[in-house]
Amino acid sequence: MKNILVTGGAGFIGTNLVTKLLAEGCKVTVLDNLSPQIHGEEPEKSVLYRSIAGKVAFIRGDVTDRADLRRALAGQDAVVHLAAETGTGQSMYRIDHYMKVNVGGTSLLLDILANEPHSVKRLVVASSRSIYGEGKYVSKELGAVYPEHRSAEDMSKGDFEVKYPGSSRLALTATDEESKLHPSSVYGITKQVQEQLVMTVCPAIKVAPVALRYQNVYGPGQSLSNPYTGILSIFSNLIMSGKPINVFEDGTESRDFVFIDDVARITAAAIMDDRASGYVFNVGTGVPTDVMTVANALNRKLNGNSPITVTGNFRIGDIRHNFASLERIERILGFKPRVSFDEGLDRFCAWVRTIGAVTSDYEGSLAEMKSKGLMK
Repeated sequence: MKNILVTGGAGFIGTNLVTKLLAEGCKVTVLDNLSPQIHGEEPEKSVLYRSIAGKVAFIRGDVTDRADLRRALAGQDAVVHLAAETGTGQSMYRIDHYMKVNVGGTSLLLDILANEPHSVKRLVVASSRSIYGEGKYVSKELGAVYPEHRSAEDMSKGDFEVKYPGSSRLALTATDEESKLHPSSVYGITKQVQEQLVMTVCPAIKVAPVALRYQNVYGPGQSLSNPYTGILSIFSNLIMSGKPINVFEDGTESRDFVFIDDVARITAAAIMDDRASGYVFNVGTGVPTDVMTVANALNRKLNGNSPITVTGNFRIGDIRHNFASLERIERILGFKPRVSFDEGLDRFCAWVRTIGAVTSDYEGSLAEMKSKGLMK
């Protein structure tokens, strides 16, 4: 596995993975369209792109273009398919675009591998915790249950907890890879289809598949200007800009935040380690952290004084909680996260201070969702 193609390799996860692969002596090709939403209006000047420029065989192209994919696949031993649109909220109104890029790009990649000569032996696809929807809970009366999407009517009344028919209050538990897949956003649907396409087609064409269901990845280098990146980037940029932070729902919603170094390490292992072949793995820390904790920690570590307000607003398609069970990935690949959330946040905030405030259309993205009835 010396020749590796990384689609979306100029993005946040991609550049960190590429750096690790180069350090291990791999020859890396990157196919990336340098999307302005991620890289800005002058993408060739973006920090992410410049971190790999001149170190890889770079193809500025698109995974929805057959000629670009053919060119990128030539001579490759393995492919890491990271290229995708990633905004949960944005996916709820840019539906056709998300389907074309995420599902269309993956199906085109597999179509080429199924019908044309190639040397690819392994395909690693970036899946997502979003495919689990509201995740896994334990009911005192019913045992393990998988709640359906929360109703806008309940949330409008300030009731944000998940519910299940015939059960009293549910207890959150870690979501394992055998849990029900029922995404609550278009983005989640596209990631589920991507994963299923890869895990179904690859064994039939003698390419070893691996799917990595990433939790919320964060760390130095992630886009601070992209309003769809996630709360760590959004909140830190608001703090650096001296703006208030408005927390959705009641502030106790939680996520599993996994540091970029751990993600790059396990993704490289998924390429190289034969034990990974044919498996789907959660990639996270196994620890949930609530949004208010995140906001307060960022304010403290960035020496900010941004007022934090719990608004009760909510977005259609958001989930309440989710954190990963790591039993499978630890048992099969020996993976344990090395970076705690506190240490990772220190490293992230140190980097943010070197960047300072950047221009972001976060407020515009919220206004657009409100105009479409997707934010209440």
